[in-house]
Order: sequence, then C-alpha cells, then structure tokens
Amino acid sequence: MSKIDELKAEIERLPSEEFTELFRWLSEEDWERWDKQIEADSQAGRLDFLVREAREEKAKGTLQDL
Repeated sequence: MSKIDELKAEIERLPSEEFTELFRWLSEEDWERWDKQIEADSQAGRLDFLVREAREEKAKGTLQDL
C-alpha cells in the first residue's frame, strides 16, 4: 500500500470535524502554493504576455471591462 493510499484510508476514518479542519488546511495550503507559483511566474516574466495583450487590446479599443 502506498503512502497516499494509507493517507486516504486515514482521512476516510476522520470524524467530520477533523475532516473539515483538514480540508480547510489543505485548501489554504493549495492557495498559498498557487500564490507563490503566480509570483514566481510573474517575476520570471512568464506572465508578461498578458500585460502585452491587454495593452494591445486597449490600444485597439477592444479591451472589455470585467
């Protein structure tokens, strides 16, 4: 049995309140990792194309409000 399978089995045995606490923690951890990845991508210039596209659309007058 893999470590993931063991963890899944343990999670399935958690009481509802502990499952909810774990779920919240995992969600927060996931968002933090996402934020760090976005920051790293931005600093590395991997998102610069988005700024260029927005500026091009604005210059053409086709930029739409969200």
